[in-house]
Amino acid sequence: MTGGFSVSSPRARSWRQQMSGRDPGERHRASTPLELLFDLCFVVAVAQAAAQLSHGLAEGHAGPRLLGYVMVFFAIWWAWVNFTWFASAYDCDDVVYRLLTLLQIAGVLVLAAGVPAALDGFDFVAVSIGYVIMRVAMIAQWLRAAHDHLAGRSTALRYALGIGLCQIGWVARLALPGGWGAIGFAVLAVAELAVPVWAETRGTPTSWHPGHINERYGLFTLIVLGEAVAAATVAVQSGISAHGFSVSLLLVALGGLLLVFGVWWSYFKHDVTGGLRASSLRSALLWGYGHYGVFAAIAALGAGLEVVAVATERHTELSAVAAALCVAVPTAVYLLIAGPLQARLNPTGALKQRYVVLAAALMLLIAAGASRLTLPLAVLMMGLLLAALVAAGVISAHRAESRGWVI
Repeated sequence: MTGGFSVSSPRARSWRQQMSGRDPGERHRASTPLELLFDLCFVVAVAQAAAQLSHGLAEGHAGPRLLGYVMVFFAIWWAWVNFTWFASAYDCDDVVYRLLTLLQIAGVLVLAAGVPAALDGFDFVAVSIGYVIMRVAMIAQWLRAAHDHLAGRSTALRYALGIGLCQIGWVARLALPGGWGAIGFAVLAVAELAVPVWAETRGTPTSWHPGHINERYGLFTLIVLGEAVAAATVAVQSGISAHGFSVSLLLVALGGLLLVFGVWWSYFKHDVTGGLRASSLRSALLWGYGHYGVFAAIAALGAGLEVVAVATERHTELSAVAAALCVAVPTAVYLLIAGPLQARLNPTGALKQRYVVLAAALMLLIAAGASRLTLPLAVLMMGLLLAALVAAGVISAHRAESRGWVI
């Protein structure tokens, strides 16, 4: 990218610095404390969405709750994605930048407060208000970048214009009746996803940092995994408090632990920084966009484990198969999305996709047989299956060490 670069420094904080594109080859680029705080505030909204999904699944309202979850999670994820990629290119860490980030944090907290109403009765007013607050702050950041960074002005203005038009659409969508609201959501979601494609391909590409982006996505994956662990732990603890310790809950806890650890291992076994650095804009966007499914599936896995822990103590009307599917489906979705994403940027190190697809299919088959296996045993078998997939990756990695793949 042409133009000067500015890098944050430990000198006295100024009210306003020149916002220029940062060096995409900057060494030792790491997430800032402000970015970590930003992530933690976003996970509040993720936790709310997962909790509401869990309650809906346990009550037998899978269809409406899943639709609401998909819609709410898009708002959470997309606002996080936009801030993350902007910060990778333009974080100047002055007072104005911090205050605009604070405004985005306020927006996500408003969104989080509106999640129960959105998933219970499809009342998206609070969610929409919180989302628009975040996006207005993002427009201000892009306009500032357009003013300060002449080389990237056309791209920044396209971002600001595209985001602004989408926000008008989101506000107008609240007036749509019934099913038209869902149609409006789909149209606006596609429009939001199209803004970066339009801005980056028609203007000067932004100078995002491959290593920084990889780290940011990894950290958010860890936070979502942590939320999943917390949800499952609380459910198991509630079961023990109400009915005492049981072998069934032990099997659920062990199977859940294996699933979470397997997801962690499979995601972090390779560094895709090099792949991002060498990839085309199209590949980078596919990788970034694909993480909607990765994050949403991991959070849904936590909700599913919570449902299983409750169902094990017969607190729901769900059948064993339905409860097992609450775990198997998000795990299978994660495998089918994360596997190709990693393979695209690290083809020499990825496990062959037929094994990933086979593991996902077996997850669903195990869930379908839960009525005969018993629910806790089915969850344990899913955990063991994912552990076996990870072990296959480890063995394959050792066989391929001569080609430079290490775990």
